[in-house]
Amino acid sequence: MSRAEEPSRRTVLAAAVAAAVAGSTGQAAAGTTDVTGHEAAADAARSVDNRAWTSSADWCAGTAKGTRVVAGARPGVEIGAPVGTVDYTDPHTGTTAAWEYATWTSPVHRLTVPATEVIATWNARTPAGTWLQVELAGTYSDGTATPWYVMGRWASGDQDIRRTSVDGQTDDRSTVWTDTFAIDDPATGLRLASYRLRLTLHRRPGGTATPTVWRLGAMGSDVPDRFTVPASTPGQAGELIVPRYSQEIHTGQYPEYDNGGEAWCSPTSSQMIIEYWGRKPTAAQLAWVDPAYADPQVCHAARFTYDFQYGGCGNWPFNAAYAATYKDLQGVVTRLGSLTDLETLIAAGIPAITSQSFLKTELTGAGYGTSGHLMTVIGFTADGDVIANDPFSATNEAVRRVYPRREFENIWLRTKRYNASGKVVSGTGGVCYLYFPARPTTAQLAALAAVGVR
Repeated sequence: MSRAEEPSRRTVLAAAVAAAVAGSTGQAAAGTTDVTGHEAAADAARSVDNRAWTSSADWCAGTAKGTRVVAGARPGVEIGAPVGTVDYTDPHTGTTAAWEYATWTSPVHRLTVPATEVIATWNARTPAGTWLQVELAGTYSDGTATPWYVMGRWASGDQDIRRTSVDGQTDDRSTVWTDTFAIDDPATGLRLASYRLRLTLHRRPGGTATPTVWRLGAMGSDVPDRFTVPASTPGQAGELIVPRYSQEIHTGQYPEYDNGGEAWCSPTSSQMIIEYWGRKPTAAQLAWVDPAYADPQVCHAARFTYDFQYGGCGNWPFNAAYAATYKDLQGVVTRLGSLTDLETLIAAGIPAITSQSFLKTELTGAGYGTSGHLMTVIGFTADGDVIANDPFSATNEAVRRVYPRREFENIWLRTKRYNASGKVVSGTGGVCYLYFPARPTTAQLAALAAVGVR
């Protein structure tokens, strides 16, 4: 959860929203509630584009420089014969080291939805002495090109480099805000029409270890600006049995990883779903945690999702990548269009982590307000209300909550809202993390496809 005194890292994206709202009344903005559920579903289908490279054919279609395709049940790419050596100075340690490297670049993907925002995700293994970088470059709707933007420098561990986002990347038309490529002024009509992704895999010179990447993709979106969203009709009821972990019992733990408590909503939520799928850190992996601390696996998740540039554990792709370090799990970041999408996933046995922001008065039963918080949706009541494992709870036993459907739907799916000071700020527009098996069941594949994830 973002602290109430501090702006969300996406608050900067609200500047364009505020400009658009300046000439409109709140009543006009709220008029989107006149849209029917059917029209809303169609709008959602048009507003998000997911593309991922996962198969042998996908990897063979890219441009390889020193990388090779790994066949098998889970195809991927790894270093074959490095094409050179590069020096990298870690900005968080000051250490400069030489690294062998190889690259893989995706084919151009033309977005079915010309996008105002793009978020890249990857699933990989990085043994000791290795790390990877993910970049994005694209073409705008006016035919001009973006620079190559770094979307993340990542390793599953933290002994070789410090995993990090990269600040200060802009061409004055688009900017990368931590983990999100964003068009600076969507009101101009400028959009990202297509993109390529580039992997750079690194290892210690002379070594044989290599990163292996099984999934690389991105979610592009152009979600309409809205203060309110249409109400969906309740569907199938049901509840998944997901472990319950409180972030609050960790308050004050490990200041080097943002001090526990409300700063750990993202890794705490991630750990709940990782364990739902039957995965967990080993005793050896948890040996570094103070034995006096309960639920050491939550501390572990915080450490290994921590973004040293952002200074927190809330980097969305880093959480998805962390989940995929566990055997045969995949992790993606996407946007969904309605609670109906969540019901589809829950019915197939797939819980979801949702990102939302709200005032204390906007979510009955929460008892708090937040400028950004992650929680895990695990089911729906017979009346269609949302059953969530909310880590902002005093104890593990208090984590399970039931939130009113209409309130939850609106705070999660809206793209703009008023904060406690009456200022227009951004909402996440339906962002969620999905973690699921590397080999989903037929029903799970169908559910994922229904919400646009393949």
